[in-house]
Amino acid sequence: MARAVCANCQRPQVSCICRFVTPTPSACEVLILQHPLEVHHAKNSARLLHLSLPGSRLVVGEAWDDTALQALMPDDKTTVLLYPPTAYEGHALPAVLDPAHLRDLHTLRLVVLDATWRKSRKMLHLSAALQGLPRLALDDVPESRYAIRKAHAPGQLSTLEATCAALAQLEGDAARWRPLLAAFDGFVVQQQTFIPN
Repeated sequence: MARAVCANCQRPQVSCICRFVTPTPSACEVLILQHPLEVHHAKNSARLLHLSLPGSRLVVGEAWDDTALQALMPDDKTTVLLYPPTAYEGHALPAVLDPAHLRDLHTLRLVVLDATWRKSRKMLHLSAALQGLPRLALDDVPESRYAIRKAHAPGQLSTLEATCAALAQLEGDAARWRPLLAAFDGFVVQQQTFIPN
């Protein structure tokens, strides 16, 4: 017998995350590109992020051609990729991020890759258009609160944590994102109850 699924968060009713949704409007547009393997992953934070960011978009896929990305990222805004600096062989160099474009957040689109680090590298590898986007790296990487998934290196955050840190950095207002991070803590605790000892 199939488990009942919440129509809003698309999770089984027993692990519904709707009570953790914390609406937090962002001045800039947020586009979440989610790897297909993350869609039904119980520990994934992108759905909570998407439901908490009014106007955000969550699109599933691994490889996007230029036409598909152009449709997702029209030229009406400056688009930046939340990703640390990299020097992967065979990749296009990212465009230089002009700090002047960060002054008016209403004209900014933040693209976030929701995947494991290995899969995010593959998503980047498969798309020259993503490779060429200017990068936004976090100035100060907070300690992760994501106790339910293993980080393979220091500074690796969940999609929700990284996006909150980026938006706090762009807005200069970390306090505004604390309620969503507190709700994320509740999500983590709920998920821990489903992990066998």
